[in-house]
Amino acid sequence: MRLLVVEDERELAESLRRGLVAEGYAVDVVHDGSTGLEYALTEGYQAVILDLMLPRLNGFQVCARLRESRVGTPVLVLTAKDGEYDEAEALDTGADDYLTKPFSHVVLLARVRALLRRGGEPRPVVLTVGDLVVDQAQRRCSRGTTPIPLTAKQFAVLACLARRSDAVVSKIDILDEVWDEAYDGDLNIVEVYIRALRRSIDVPFGRQSIETVRGEGYRLVSARA
Repeated sequence: MRLLVVEDERELAESLRRGLVAEGYAVDVVHDGSTGLEYALTEGYQAVILDLMLPRLNGFQVCARLRESRVGTPVLVLTAKDGEYDEAEALDTGADDYLTKPFSHVVLLARVRALLRRGGEPRPVVLTVGDLVVDQAQRRCSRGTTPIPLTAKQFAVLACLARRSDAVVSKIDILDEVWDEAYDGDLNIVEVYIRALRRSIDVPFGRQSIETVRGEGYRLVSARA
């Protein structure tokens, strides 16, 4: 899942990015409200983490303009302000949740998961493809009742495929969703993760659920023995 962080405190922004990436999210970071609005309007993010006190456009303005443009992406507002009027204004302009600095990273992650469960549009939290279960909220995977341990990035690649089960997903689409825009490495990194996923979700169970569609990408299907 792809998140946008709009935060002008660069040290905090980098800390947020590292923590979220460690949980398997793809994260883009910008440092002013105008750029944040541009990104949120043109890119497909699952959630936006938005500071209020930003240069160029403040968080209230960014949030209001998103809602005026009928963008329903969930927004979690971060701010050093803790007054009830600021909280009320943030919610009234379209924010979905509010977190006062300083905050616990554990609480931030829980708030993000809650936003993703609700989402801007209805979407299933638990995805099933045959007997493969992908729980996006708990970030857990199982084959039937057998849990399958995955790294955060492996889970993100699997969830990307599961959300489009039976459809072909290109390497570029996977890269765009799972890796952030700062990634400038080899496109074949996707192949590395696909091989790792097959070793985890297919080989031990005698299944073949990730198909390679030559020249196009990969498709997750109900597993066959």
